[in-house]
Amino acid sequence: MNQRTGLILDFGGVLTTSVPACAVAFDRRAGLAEGSLLRMISQHPEGSALYRALECGTVSQTEWNERTGALLGVDGEGLLGRVLEELRPEPSVLAAARAARQAGITVGVFSNSLGLAPCNPYQGYDLAENYDAVLISEHYRSRKPDPKLYLTMLELMGLPAAACVFVDDTAANLPPARALGIATIHAVDPAETIRQIQAQLDLDLGLSPTVSA
Repeated sequence: MNQRTGLILDFGGVLTTSVPACAVAFDRRAGLAEGSLLRMISQHPEGSALYRALECGTVSQTEWNERTGALLGVDGEGLLGRVLEELRPEPSVLAAARAARQAGITVGVFSNSLGLAPCNPYQGYDLAENYDAVLISEHYRSRKPDPKLYLTMLELMGLPAAACVFVDDTAANLPPARALGIATIHAVDPAETIRQIQAQLDLDLGLSPTVSA
């Protein structure tokens, strides 16, 4: 295969710990049945439409907090921040991204937005400084898996599809990338993700393959 020189990383669940796990932990703290929030944002007609609108930036995080809180029957004040209370950086994958960039790989972040205020999930990650290209979906009024957004990401990377690897923890976000000729990795376990990144880039990042969350 041709040498790949671009690495595109999802944010939540790749550079961080699991977002669904945060949602389940929130259910416990809020006294909701396990899976209530995830079902609300993925299966409930109004709840899932609201979540898609949040990712596209067509409703504010504050509005999402209030309306989704009402649907769940919980206080909507600062809801997203409370949901993401246990979200943490994934140090091993962050280290892999740094090592890849130091080795000359173009590294980008391609993330569906959860709004930027009042809770900014990206705060502290210094995306503009640490990555060569950053695409946050709300700035483009779209969301993964819209195929056009992947083309925009490639433009930001300045690379053809065949030169890139895309890592995402949501399987449904991978097919549009594969259709363009981007190599894909479904991130489930950080150590396995790093192994696959190294294999796809044909690059030893100098990291222990046993490192995990």
